[in-house]
Amino acid sequence: MDPVQLGYSLLILVVSFYAIARSFRLRRQGTNQVVPPSPPALPIIGNIHQLVHGQRHRTLQALAQRHGPLFLLHLGAVPTIVVSSASIAEEVLKAQDHAFCSRPPQHTARGVLYDCRDVGFCPYGERWRHLRRIAVERLLSKQRVNSFHDIREEEVGSLMGRIRSASAQDRKRRGVNVTELMVSLTYTVVSRAAFGNKLGGMDPRVVHEMFEEVFQMLQTIAVSDVFPWLAWVDWATGLDARIKRIAGKLDSVLENALQEHERSGRQDGEVGDLLDDLLFVLKEDGPEFKLERTDAKGLIADMFIAGTDTTFKLMEWAMAELIKNPKEMEKVQAEVRHIVGAHGRVQENMLDDMGRLNAAMKETLRLHPPAPLLIPHEVIQDTKLHGYDIPAKTRVLVNVWAIGRDTKSWVNADEFQPERFMHRAFDYGALNDFRFIPFGAGRRGCPGIAFGTRLAGLALANMLYHFNWELPDGEDLQSFQLIESTGFSPGLKCALTLIAKPLQE
Repeated sequence: MDPVQLGYSLLILVVSFYAIARSFRLRRQGTNQVVPPSPPALPIIGNIHQLVHGQRHRTLQALAQRHGPLFLLHLGAVPTIVVSSASIAEEVLKAQDHAFCSRPPQHTARGVLYDCRDVGFCPYGERWRHLRRIAVERLLSKQRVNSFHDIREEEVGSLMGRIRSASAQDRKRRGVNVTELMVSLTYTVVSRAAFGNKLGGMDPRVVHEMFEEVFQMLQTIAVSDVFPWLAWVDWATGLDARIKRIAGKLDSVLENALQEHERSGRQDGEVGDLLDDLLFVLKEDGPEFKLERTDAKGLIADMFIAGTDTTFKLMEWAMAELIKNPKEMEKVQAEVRHIVGAHGRVQENMLDDMGRLNAAMKETLRLHPPAPLLIPHEVIQDTKLHGYDIPAKTRVLVNVWAIGRDTKSWVNADEFQPERFMHRAFDYGALNDFRFIPFGAGRRGCPGIAFGTRLAGLALANMLYHFNWELPDGEDLQSFQLIESTGFSPGLKCALTLIAKPLQE
């Protein structure tokens, strides 16, 4: 028998032994536990085969329609419950947040993000509480977000100039790549807020490409995530080597930036950036928790992971929906131009008065949440949910995409109707209504909501004020389809390309 055949035989033997052992273990547990309904599962792999094709949030919505708003999947060796209704999401993220607030040990996150020493993927505990406090109080507080006002206005102004230039050169009416411009804007603003101009001589484009690699890696499901006893497969397939390579590139970028900040320091009267803040915290001697250099790197990496991809995709989806719905575009544009009036430019302090623009952004997030399944949660202790027994270590997927399109909660749920957000106070943080939780809620809710939505609102308001927008020649509303890309945070499958016609001011 050759080595390959021997390897396959041993693998089959190990898998079979595990399946038999698991069967005996389940029998020993008895039948007293009440478990949620579950789709039929295959031996060993469970329900993995049902999530291989198509977008997972859509597949899980279809399963919820058959099995109810709370059902159980067996993803290999990992029991996973899926939540698809606002009432159960409120139970998970509010009433029992203390039991559902941890994170599963995702293999790629541990390898890339310093063994999950960041806010997003860190397991619940003392370390996470202190990191979260630093993020909320030092990095993403209302005052700190306001301090980056000049950066946002300067870079959005630069974006308007690039659109004018691209529009002037677009003589054949093929359109401007709006997606590309939004990506550039978002990365530039986040980079300046995080690093200032102190990148230690590194090319900003290299930093951008590196974080793209990190984001793609974090979307990868390792074999060991669903079959912990097959961790060697991640090594054999080269995944561990890729993780190590990307982690090395990330650490090199962040370490160079830290060293540059330590050399130059913050100048008198300078607002400073987020790395300056973290260096200040590093020097503090906390009575309970001392921030370490690795923690600081994890926190700043989170700014890029959570603050770039999701922000530009909010802008991209909003523009696409407004183009697809010209009557709504007309209403939002009229409001923006009325409020700005003779000022000639959109100022950030005007955004709160733009009710229709804010409603259009919220409606966009209802239909296209930045992370349709959020980051998975993990149950800390045995508990009951909706009458079912949920054991510790169970993973939890909250399908906010399905919740946002639930016909029991929303009239004409699949239609873009910003009006539904005009006369009711929906908070981004789900303080009042769990039908709308695009950024999650509870302990694990996104702490950077204000940072991302402020930039998106300012950019959209300027684009709608300064330009009229049309589809390129050869396209019409019937042929213009809003098709999702794949991945953890889906955007448009094809880049959004539009004709920008400058307003004659």
